[in-house]
Amino acid sequence: MKTILVTGASGLIGQKLIALLLEENYTVKTLTRAPFKTNEKVQQFIWDVELQQIDLKALEEVNTIIHLAGESVAGKRWTKTQKERLHNSRIDSTRLLFNTLSKIRHSVKNIISASAVGYYGDRGAALLNEESPMGTGFLAELCRDWEREVMKFSTLNIREVRGRIGIVLSKTGGALPEMMKTFPMGIAGYFAKENLYYPWIHIDDLCAAFLYCIENENCNGAFNFTGPAPVLQKEIITTAVETFHSKAIVAPIPPFILKLALGEMAEMVLNSQRCIPEKLSNQGFRFQFSTIQEAMRHL
Repeated sequence: MKTILVTGASGLIGQKLIALLLEENYTVKTLTRAPFKTNEKVQQFIWDVELQQIDLKALEEVNTIIHLAGESVAGKRWTKTQKERLHNSRIDSTRLLFNTLSKIRHSVKNIISASAVGYYGDRGAALLNEESPMGTGFLAELCRDWEREVMKFSTLNIREVRGRIGIVLSKTGGALPEMMKTFPMGIAGYFAKENLYYPWIHIDDLCAAFLYCIENENCNGAFNFTGPAPVLQKEIITTAVETFHSKAIVAPIPPFILKLALGEMAEMVLNSQRCIPEKLSNQGFRFQFSTIQEAMRHL
């Protein structure tokens, strides 16, 4: 039975993914700053990224690392200090894993790391696959630096996959509850920006994509972890209104209001990435929810 070590396991994706791994009879370990509430079968170990310290027992018998650790980009306004925290939480945690594995005997064969579609910057209606060049802006640079650290694992003969995660749709967290926050007030706002595409993915498909990349050794390098049919942000809002039988009126929000409120952080919601999961599709991965309507109905 294979053992998987998950970092960033207390988040929305981590918790759902752990449940799937346990269902599939994997042994699951986590690295965490402090113990958190999870399945009693999960073994928790402590690490301190700032001090670059790790409990080596966490790595014993581990075949695959799933690396999700990183401070939420949506948590706080992007001050200079906060941008440093976002950067360091990703770079330093990846370096700690790499430096530790380069010094000890271990059984790690694979690392599947999170990245994000932010890598592509703001690209309008251009169709983006994994070969598309990097974009501009803070998120693009953050993803580039993060991925560079992950790519180093191949020098240790460890297969590396970088999952560029899109907008995760779930009832229990992530983007959807935020987008629907104003529905009870009678307004379903969308951003009035031309060609604002959102590369959404249902959380079940995202976790299945992680599992697929664990189990298929021919998966290597960057993968777009997005659904097969990116849509305009307005379509996500109108589909949510229809599916959840909301009486809210679909109304445009001028982007400059968002820029005033959020500053540079507005790029997080105003960047258009019309990403397609070309490599997943070519490898034969089957999506359970391939249209926004199917995903919304399930949620």
